[in-house]
Amino acid sequence: MPNTLRAQSYSEEDLPATAINTLQARKQELVRTAIWEAATDLFAEKGYDETTVDDIAAKAGISRRSFFRYFSSKSDLMGYGIVGYGAHLIRAIEDCPRDCSLSEVFRRTVLQVAERCAADPRTRRIMGIAVKYPAAREAHYSRTPDLMEQIEAAIASRYGSGSGDDLTPRIVTHMVLSVLSVIFMQWFEQGEEDISTTAEQILDTLEVLVSRDRKPRRSKVS
Repeated sequence: MPNTLRAQSYSEEDLPATAINTLQARKQELVRTAIWEAATDLFAEKGYDETTVDDIAAKAGISRRSFFRYFSSKSDLMGYGIVGYGAHLIRAIEDCPRDCSLSEVFRRTVLQVAERCAADPRTRRIMGIAVKYPAAREAHYSRTPDLMEQIEAAIASRYGSGSGDDLTPRIVTHMVLSVLSVIFMQWFEQGEEDISTTAEQILDTLEVLVSRDRKPRRSKVS
């Protein structure tokens, strides 16, 4: 039997409130993603500064009023890509085996997120838009504080929760985002197809730098 609401003779009236809320949330997310994809196509073809909300609405097949139900502005829409990026990061952290060390979680997360994002053709397109248009770049990174908070919470749930260690999750969060930023920029600028090689090289270089510059601490003189 086809797995559709119509085939199973369901209507929203037949569903419990929790199921309706979930269904509505999924519908909203689908529409939001469709608008974002239409917008990024226009930004790449026409230019970020030159594209208007009316252009985006027309491309997405919705009214201007409907656009503002999902996004408060063109800048708010440009920042939507960070939501998917955050989902990749959280999933990568959660996918790591529970017995992984913190350094292993760091490396696995960076590699997995780099590969997943690079597999999406829109990643390179969005980077091109952000590089070319300062306003787009600012809008794209506008949700970074929320992203950092989510990653920090995910790290803390594994290694910092209840221990009173607020510093480690914060440091690891900054390291993950910083290293990924270097990887993506190197991959983008070099026009490389395989991001895995780039990611491995940068991670290996970081490991060498940390090991080479590590000096024994001097004991404090009492």
